[in-house]
Amino acid sequence: MKIIIFASGLAALFCVVAAVRASFNPDPINPQDSQSGERAATPRTAREMRGPAPVIPLSGEPPAKLIVDPPVPEALARGLVVIQYRAENLRIVPVYGAAALDVSPRVGHVHITVDDGPWRWLDASGEPVNINCLPAGPHKVLIELVDANHQTLDSRVVNFEVPKRPAERPGAQAVPYQTNCKKGG
Repeated sequence: MKIIIFASGLAALFCVVAAVRASFNPDPINPQDSQSGERAATPRTAREMRGPAPVIPLSGEPPAKLIVDPPVPEALARGLVVIQYRAENLRIVPVYGAAALDVSPRVGHVHITVDDGPWRWLDASGEPVNINCLPAGPHKVLIELVDANHQTLDSRVVNFEVPKRPAERPGAQAVPYQTNCKKGG
């Protein structure tokens, strides 16, 4: 009995290994199309994927561009605003001051302002913007892509609505919600 169970377990393992090997692409330079199984026509180079090498100064750099996604819906339903962004033609790094303006490829960071507030914060991590404890209702987040001397190169505004907390909605299903906010936040 134990031998039969062991043998059937081995057979299942071999099937899984065979399936993984069949889906493995031995040629990462020319990846297979997942639908047709044919090789992609144009391989993506490292430069296309990562941008220019940071050790060679660039002449005539294209303008910096900020790409911002809407808030992640699953997090927003829990009361947490998570906004992903990325920059093109600029590396987001914690380097500041006038001397850094001569660095090539260009470097910078983002400034974030919530609801036209009188203050903002700086972020040079390149990680998503996370905002917790906003009250239910409509909100606006301004994300500015700035150079090392804090001059705006590009910006995007994200408008969204924080849903009411489950306790504020009659008959609502209980949803895990941020609970470390003070009352009213």
